[in-house]
Amino acid sequence: SARLRGRLLLNGATEIRGSLGEFSGTHYSNGTALWLQTLAALAAGDTVELQAYFRAADGYVAAEHTTFWGAKVG
Repeated sequence: SARLRGRLLLNGATEIRGSLGEFSGTHYSNGTALWLQTLAALAAGDTVELQAYFRAADGYVAAEHTTFWGAKVG
């Protein structure tokens, strides 16, 4: 049994509302997906950072399998 928890941070300090996600349970493979989705108002120069936490097991976030999509609305 393991737990993966992730969140998105604005400019490395402020958690973006609605971006916290968690997956826990018994794993039968080496791959687990966690989908985080939210809306945030960004200004020029803002950054969005993914933070992941593992509990009860070791793990890592594979950069080549991590994707960020963005769209301008308005």
